[in-house]
Amino acid sequence: MKTSTLTKSYLAQATQRALITPKTALTGILMAAALTSAPALANLNGSIKGKVTSSQPEQSLGGVTITAKSNVMPKARTVVTREDGSYDLPQLKPGTYELTFKNKAGITKTMTVDVLLEQTSNVNVSLTGISNNVEVITVTGSKLFRQGNSALTNSLGEKAINNVPVGQDYRDLLKLVPGVELSENTTLGPSAGGSGVDNSYGFDGVNVSLPMYGNLASEPSTHDVAFVTMDRGGAKAVGFNRAGGFSINTVSKSGTDEFHGNVEYKIQPKNFVATPEGTESFEEDKTWLTASLGGPLIKDSLYFYSSYYRPEVTRENKNTAYGEVKNYKSVRDEYFGKLTWAPTDDLLFNLSQRSSEKEIEGNSIGQFETDSVSVGEKADQDIFTLDGSWILGSATTLAFQYSTFDLKTGAQPDNALTIMPSLSDQLDINNLEQMGYFSVPSQLASDANYSAAQIAAFNAGAAPLIDKYGYTENGQKLGGGGVGAYFQYDNSDFSRDSFEITLEHEFDWGETYHTVHVGGQWEENKEVLTRLSNGWGRISYVGGLDQSRQEGSNEDVIYRAYVQQMSLVGGGEAVSSIVSENRTLNFEINDTIQYGDWTYNLGVLVSQDTMYGQGLREKSGTVSGFELAPGNKYEMYKTGWSDMIQPRLGATWTYSDEDSVFANFAMYNPQASSLARAASWDRNTRAEIEVEFDEAGNVIYAEPRDGSSGKVFADGMKPRRITEFTLGTTKYVGSDLVLRAHVRHRKGMHFWEDMPNTARLSDYTGLNVPGVPADLAEKGLYVDNLDAIRDEIGGSSYVIAEVDGGETKYWEASLEAEYMGENSYVNASYVWSHYYGNFDQDNTTVNNDANTFIGSSFYGDGIGRYPWDNRYGKLSGDKPHLLKVYGYYTVPWQANIGAYFVFQSGQPWEKWDGSIYGYSSSTSRYAEPAGSRRSASHWQLDLNYTQDFKVAGDFEVQFRADLFNVFNRQTGYNIDPYVSDDTFGEPRDYYSPRRIQMSFNFEF
Repeated sequence: MKTSTLTKSYLAQATQRALITPKTALTGILMAAALTSAPALANLNGSIKGKVTSSQPEQSLGGVTITAKSNVMPKARTVVTREDGSYDLPQLKPGTYELTFKNKAGITKTMTVDVLLEQTSNVNVSLTGISNNVEVITVTGSKLFRQGNSALTNSLGEKAINNVPVGQDYRDLLKLVPGVELSENTTLGPSAGGSGVDNSYGFDGVNVSLPMYGNLASEPSTHDVAFVTMDRGGAKAVGFNRAGGFSINTVSKSGTDEFHGNVEYKIQPKNFVATPEGTESFEEDKTWLTASLGGPLIKDSLYFYSSYYRPEVTRENKNTAYGEVKNYKSVRDEYFGKLTWAPTDDLLFNLSQRSSEKEIEGNSIGQFETDSVSVGEKADQDIFTLDGSWILGSATTLAFQYSTFDLKTGAQPDNALTIMPSLSDQLDINNLEQMGYFSVPSQLASDANYSAAQIAAFNAGAAPLIDKYGYTENGQKLGGGGVGAYFQYDNSDFSRDSFEITLEHEFDWGETYHTVHVGGQWEENKEVLTRLSNGWGRISYVGGLDQSRQEGSNEDVIYRAYVQQMSLVGGGEAVSSIVSENRTLNFEINDTIQYGDWTYNLGVLVSQDTMYGQGLREKSGTVSGFELAPGNKYEMYKTGWSDMIQPRLGATWTYSDEDSVFANFAMYNPQASSLARAASWDRNTRAEIEVEFDEAGNVIYAEPRDGSSGKVFADGMKPRRITEFTLGTTKYVGSDLVLRAHVRHRKGMHFWEDMPNTARLSDYTGLNVPGVPADLAEKGLYVDNLDAIRDEIGGSSYVIAEVDGGETKYWEASLEAEYMGENSYVNASYVWSHYYGNFDQDNTTVNNDANTFIGSSFYGDGIGRYPWDNRYGKLSGDKPHLLKVYGYYTVPWQANIGAYFVFQSGQPWEKWDGSIYGYSSSTSRYAEPAGSRRSASHWQLDLNYTQDFKVAGDFEVQFRADLFNVFNRQTGYNIDPYVSDDTFGEPRDYYSPRRIQMSFNFEF
């Protein structure tokens, strides 16, 4: 059995990385690649495949020279056809390419073709004619053809992204994914047949989800996105895809063989926004400044691209009872630089750095608080990536990627105090506003809990405090407010380091053609949590109503403070931050086999996850295998390779030209888990300290407040798993229109949660609800010797266990159409789905749009929250009907019109009532089967218009207007489920109102 634990400089970082990456790191990576026989990566490029044919039997099909040129590739790529006329052009940067075919007789044909991210464009050509004939054509086959249709994939280029009213943030791209709900969550991802924490988000192939939480953490703007690929299922064993929802990857813009740049300014003033539901007006003014520049540094060898992005939000905060307060302001400065280098025709490298600094001030000031207690936020983010590809001959390709993701976040007081708390020091009672956040007392009336003498003494001491720190109302000083400074620094620093390497080889074997892909990935996720008090933290006046908790003491407590233990100095041992880590190893092998009209995909991804906590040390001869060691890192839990074998099987029959039917089976073990932090022993030892003071401010006594404790893992758990079956068909109608249809089924199982060790023995006597099923009650405790472990090293009475009978099920039927004309593009999809079960990770907290622990939520926390307590039913992500239509049309007068329409079913919900389970708390305690009710359905239409004006030469001015939610459909959602609330059944959130964004762009 194993136990568990939870435990800038931009210039300096960029300089350090510059010193190690271009030469030393690259050399090391290539050496490792040469010594590695199997490894692979999430591809950041695309490719072109096809076949050269001829109507003249005597004409050789082998040895035809094919050259691919594009303004995004520093060097052209040249290959020759095999004996049967087939050819491959792998590892091409997404973009538009000019293909030139030339045979030995001098017959030449030229055509253009688009290459999309992670997609293979199929180009077949017939070379027939007289010598030295040159023919220029546009494309053969469909402009929309995608090879590998057994995967549910959509890919879009820069034109489609820019010409549709999408939005500024990466999160807005999710609107475009067919079958994925339109979500206005700011934290939790949208549901797509799985939990919102099981989606995968990539930017230049870098995983930008929040480590250990699974939500989208990064904030890059769409202005840098050149291509996007969206995979909803049917994954191959390529790219280490373990997403239980959908996977989205983008590739940023690159420099080209010509200098290009732009400066854009976009505005959304508050009077461009309709009044939101539940408020009197909209108060935020928003602006976005974007600039970019790219071009060649060394002709035909080295290109660069750089950009700057500054979104800014301001709001005039209302005055409080204390008077004027500072206004809200949010500013982010984001810098991006990228180099694309092709030292030879067969080598291609990309090196990029993205740095973002965001600051917020005046974020939270209560009605009865002074301006000085406002809190701000800070988020510094760095994304570094180095990737490359090496074409080893005509049939083998090696590629790699190394990336780092750093996100330093924190709530920070706008008013930073200089006082450092120490148990050997005094509280300055004459300057409480400089000591921390002081809650101003109010005069007490009679209270049966206290004697008249106690109340009189309390009021006598409170009077001067109210006179000094209270607010004035009708000429009278009143208590009950807050003065001083925000009480805490709450810093969570996340990081992710990842290395991937891939090898692909193509070969003939009898009548079959194989593309073998092998790969390996190492990834380390880390969180460093630091909570420090600002001064003495939260301070309150007790006035003698309580006596000291110190044993043998009967001294009255006059003041009390709650201080984070990490911030204490002197009078005790200073405590370091809590560090939590997850490490992952993934290996995959995949063979794509072509045999006649059939294409088969055979692959497997195997994984191992290791969680590291803090606070224990291994020790032989003990019950637990550990001893207490505050601050010490230890291995908490490791999954076995055999428990995470994820097969990927697919078959596609191309029965007519490009038309096909396909079937696919895939298994996924989602990676995101918060248990490295949530189950750590040091979470208990790093608790907040309650400090008692006498009337002079001297420390009487201090003790830790109750906090979370380390949790033991039950034996025999299987990792969370999702199995998937897909059956579909694709039909091409000419070269402009493709139709797709599919049905899909997903099932999730083996969910982990923290549960009371005695959960299956819970006593439901006297409750008018079903109790523990008899077959589960017979299983007894999750960990039989937990009491002995707790006697030895402490820890919680909760354990990490596999949820009894926990499961989710998802059915989906989809119809899609994609049309690409000369001046237009349309994507339309209708998806019927049903998502149900008894484990809803997205509906486990009071606020359903938050970073919550995966594996340690309210689910399972006592009677009313167990899987057998009304949990089975429709899950919160269930939206039976989802219709999306979006596209654009380019009109003759150098203008573009774009539109986006969505209709989707409402959100399932159920009433929460703890009283039927014998509790006063109703949070996450279902009083009826899950999803018994549903909020209203929602639809909206977004439009945009873009007008280009030629100024001179290559200089252009562009005006753009985006109108979101044209009909102002502010549908309510996130329904209040608490039966005891006056607002029961009413929406707590509404879809954003109608709003206009206008932009002016100068480009060359």
